[in-house]
Amino acid sequence: MLTLRRRTLLVALLIVSLLTACSPRQLVVGGIADELAAQGQASENDLELAREASAFYLKLSESVLRSDPGHQALAEAVAAGFTQYAYAFVAFEADRVETKDVRSAERLRHRAGMLYHRAREHALAALERETPGFAQALGSSQAADWPRLAPAQVGLAYWAAAAWGGWISLSKDDAEVVADLPQAVRLTQLAWQVDPDWGQGALTGLLATFEAARPGGSQQQALLWFDHSIAQGAGRNVGALVGKAEGYALPAGDRTLFEQLLEQALAVKDEPDSPYTLRNEVMRRRAAWLLERAPDLF
Repeated sequence: MLTLRRRTLLVALLIVSLLTACSPRQLVVGGIADELAAQGQASENDLELAREASAFYLKLSESVLRSDPGHQALAEAVAAGFTQYAYAFVAFEADRVETKDVRSAERLRHRAGMLYHRAREHALAALERETPGFAQALGSSQAADWPRLAPAQVGLAYWAAAAWGGWISLSKDDAEVVADLPQAVRLTQLAWQVDPDWGQGALTGLLATFEAARPGGSQQQALLWFDHSIAQGAGRNVGALVGKAEGYALPAGDRTLFEQLLEQALAVKDEPDSPYTLRNEVMRRRAAWLLERAPDLF
């Protein structure tokens, strides 16, 4: 979902198109993969520019990843990119148009679901490649069988779980997809045990969201996770504030808390060149939309 320096991408595309099967090929592909993965962390606050650049970046990155499937950083960037694109530019658009055009909303949600699934597949494939049998172990009912994550795999696990959750949320009529919710929750928990501070509270926030949404989940535990996520972000993680507003205040019927959290989210100022700028801008846009809809939500 993040923007790229035009020159870098055009040069990368040209190089990819000229590559042959000779031995230096992987060295060149690896260099391009490094650059694309780094670009995935670039700072950007212009959502329209980000949207315009995203499709090219994702398609190019996905092509390079197929040539270098063992490049963990690029796999994480691709999974993150598809997940964020689905959330910010497709699923959110579905929410916005639903009151005016139900069919368009359904079409957009179907597309978002496919993008989430694509993101999940990239992340899980990378985890499986590094740890053969990962998927089977994750699906086991026995805790002793569950896979162990290395610190460097936490990002992959986060995006796999986040994309998985997004896909499940848009597939409520598909029992097979919904049945995988415990695995998505389990993957999040395994990642949190390794690096609970990952993403300035993003990982903790995902735990909170799952806890609030899953059947039989504890709203009190979800609240603890949401508050912990906000604290981890030191007030700079807009998603944590919006997550608590939607995941806790809204179901609880607490309009005052709901609006307070969203106003706090809108007031967050990003640090220069922060890698979270675009993510925060996406969530500020959602916060503004939710505030406008508050009279209809309560």
